[in-house]
Amino acid sequence: MNKELKEKIIQVCDDKIAKKGTNVGLSFYAFFKNKNDNPKLLMEAATWWIETHKLDHFEKAVKIKQMILENK
Repeated sequence: MNKELKEKIIQVCDDKIAKKGTNVGLSFYAFFKNKNDNPKLLMEAATWWIETHKLDHFEKAVKIKQMILENK
């Protein structure tokens, strides 16, 4: 996963946790705008989320952030 996407995931997770607490869940779509303006990056996130880690549609933001930090 590229550095840009990792940084975006951490930022989004931090924002969601700050606003809604440590129990907040999210999907990989949370890292993108409603407009599909970067399909390559979207597919990279989807592949990491679905194929590589076999995550559920919604996962805890703290879990996703920890996974990214452990693989940095």
